[in-house]
Amino acid sequence: MSEVRPVVVPFRGLRPAPSATRPRDERPGIGGVTPGELGAWFTERGEPAYRTRQVLDAAWRGREVAFAEILTLPAALRTDLDAAFRFDTVVESEVRITDGGLTEKALHRLSDGLLVESVLMHYPARDGSRERHTLCISSQAGCAVGCPFCATGELGMERDLETAEITDQVRSAARRLAADGRHLTNVVFMGMGEPLLNLDRVLEAIAALNDRQRFGLGARHITVSTSGVVPGIRRLTGLGPQFTLAISLHAARNPLRDVLVPLNRRWPVEEVVAAAREHGQATGRRVTYEVVMIEGINDTDLDADALAVLLHGEHAHVNLIPMNQVAHTPWTGTPIPAVERFATRLHAAGIQTTIRFNRGTEIGAACGQLAAEHAGQPTPIVVRRRRERLVSESAAALRGERSHEPVPAGVGEG
Repeated sequence: MSEVRPVVVPFRGLRPAPSATRPRDERPGIGGVTPGELGAWFTERGEPAYRTRQVLDAAWRGREVAFAEILTLPAALRTDLDAAFRFDTVVESEVRITDGGLTEKALHRLSDGLLVESVLMHYPARDGSRERHTLCISSQAGCAVGCPFCATGELGMERDLETAEITDQVRSAARRLAADGRHLTNVVFMGMGEPLLNLDRVLEAIAALNDRQRFGLGARHITVSTSGVVPGIRRLTGLGPQFTLAISLHAARNPLRDVLVPLNRRWPVEEVVAAAREHGQATGRRVTYEVVMIEGINDTDLDADALAVLLHGEHAHVNLIPMNQVAHTPWTGTPIPAVERFATRLHAAGIQTTIRFNRGTEIGAACGQLAAEHAGQPTPIVVRRRRERLVSESAAALRGERSHEPVPAGVGEG
């Protein structure tokens, strides 16, 4: 197997290939194989049990990028492993770096040519807090939800990621950090896709990240975000995990949220918050609510008051995030003074609130921006029609009229 090395700026040569013309490599990725499954594979071949530990250490803690580099294994066994598994499901990665080295946006090409993204954010130690390195990862190639302020929504939905295609984003970032003597401290499922619409694979990925035999990251250092797939939230609650649940809320009023988060037509905001409340009560963990701030759309005093009423008495925290500019929307991000006024209004109502300043805007670090860039820009007429539709829909929503559009295709029961 050829080596997979991250290429650091500039971005060039990484182009998506239609999946119909490039079949997916069907070998399971080692990043999605459990210790039990790997141990059984070795046992069938009469190999000693410690071979499992050797491979897992190389895959999850080493700097090797291919089975051929695991020199503690016999050459013939390395060949057999390469025939049975993929050491890495990411065929190629390229990385852009900005913010003085504090933000790294990676674009990963998978075996069938599809592109997914991850963002590594560095937070230096200060005011008594320890240094942190947080990775935002993708769970799907594209997204079915279609939030109009998100660049991933422009791409549409391609497919769910395999377990290893999720975990290999983490392994890639961990190798880059290890080269500088650092380690990953937090993982957030806030990249491309809706995690709860690929929940089985996401749970398998979390198990791998949490497993001490593999990555060994504590559950409380893992955050799973959802735009409001209520059955998925309830399933998580039944499992009782200790990782953090984040809700991409964006609006507290149903007419507006119908436009900003189209699956709100399937699961209205009150139902989403009720499910999140049950999750917080069952796990004892505070729920985080994310609100992308869009000037003149969801940043008014009316919106702040509606959000305060919706979350009154909840064990919750709100993150306010000015919108990154996206090509197909007519909107712009709320200016910081207006975001601060919104936050002050929430604080006065007893809602814990933080303003999250955008990272990596110059390298397209918002979800889906780089993949959309490589997929090619939509034609001017398509952009114009999208903008006209959004202007019309948001104007109706601000008048309190609810959308009659169908729920996005691909959004089922979770």
